[in-house]
Order: sequence, then structure tokens, then C-alpha cells
Amino acid sequence: MEMFTVFLFYMFSLVLANQEERLPNKCEVCKLLTVELQDALDKTGRSKEVVELGEVLDTGKRRRKIKYNTSEMRLTEAMDNICERILQYKVHAERPGSLRYAKGTSQTMNTLKNLVEKGVKVELGVPYELWDEPTVEVAELKRQCETMLEEHEEVVEDWYFHHQDKGLERFFCEAHVLKDSDQECLTEIWKGDMGMKGSEEESEGKDGKETHDAGEL
Repeated sequence: MEMFTVFLFYMFSLVLANQEERLPNKCEVCKLLTVELQDALDKTGRSKEVVELGEVLDTGKRRRKIKYNTSEMRLTEAMDNICERILQYKVHAERPGSLRYAKGTSQTMNTLKNLVEKGVKVELGVPYELWDEPTVEVAELKRQCETMLEEHEEVVEDWYFHHQDKGLERFFCEAHVLKDSDQECLTEIWKGDMGMKGSEEESEGKDGKETHDAGEL
């Protein structure tokens, strides 16, 4: 039993070491940015609110009315602090590629917490109460997300106002941000307990849009 415990901690130390050394790449940042932005937009996409624009003039001319779900206001509200949502992600070091970033506690951390609850002393170099705080890796994801959004804000606006018939990930990442960069992570989809690289057909819905969901990643 003692040898098993030592082996278990050795394996976890290797996983955690790899977790600390690995930093997110451009493709992974772009993928998560579009997942979160699309999710934020989807939550307000069916709104029937009407937005009034302009000032009421002495001539009695009325303010122009537009639908909220096609307004600039909706996009602005969706983009506001969108990269803060990246801090909700955890590192799932047992998963391959971009699938290592997902919301919810990782299998590795769940196992370690279960050991603590059973009275096993686990040393990770940080206090137990800080185990769920964003890691250096996730903080770097957020930082790169903010930089990417700032540098390519006009691309998002172009998609929102003129190209919503195309998937956000495809338009923003494939056609612009990652046009001359590695796009391999965009083919990675979550299939239960193991991340697999699906074909282009598997990663698209019937309408040709990506089916990456914030809850699945």
C-alpha cells in the first residue's frame, strides 16, 4: 500500500509539473475566446427588446428604433469583460491539446481532494484553500485573450454586422487571426472521457457552424 501511495504521488507530481510548464498557444486562446463570446451572444439572441437611437429633436422627429438582437449595444455588452470568463476554466492535464482547458474540476484535482478528505497529506506547494484559484496557465490564457480581442476587435465587429451566416470560430480564427498560424486545435472536440480529433464534418453542425460548446470544452 505504501509503495502504491508513493507511486501515486509520483505520477501526480509529473502531471502537475507538466501543467505548470505548459503555456497556452494562439490557437487555444482564439478557440476559447470565440466559445465564450458566442455563448454570451446566444444568451441574448432571442431578445425582442427594441433600442431607440438618437435624440428627440424640436422638429418632433422621433428616435430611430432597432432590434436589440442586431444592435451594437448587444455586441458591446457581450464583449464586456468576456476574457474574465476565461478565469472560470481549469487545467485538465490528463486531456490532450486544447481539451485540457475546461470548466469544472479536473480528474487529477478531484482525486487529490478525495485523498485529502480521507486524511492523506498532500503537498502541492500551495495552501489547500488556494487549489481552486486560477493557475498561472489560466491567467496567461486571460492575458492573451485580452490582447487578441484588442488587436482584432474590428474583425469581431465585421462578423457581427455582416457575416453571422458563418460560424464565429471559422470567421474569426480560421479566416483571420490564425490565417497564417497553426489551426490544429480547432479540430479537437470533446468525446466523453477522452479528447479526440474529429473530422471537419464531425466538428460542424447541420448548418455548417462549429458545435464547440462552452459546457463541453
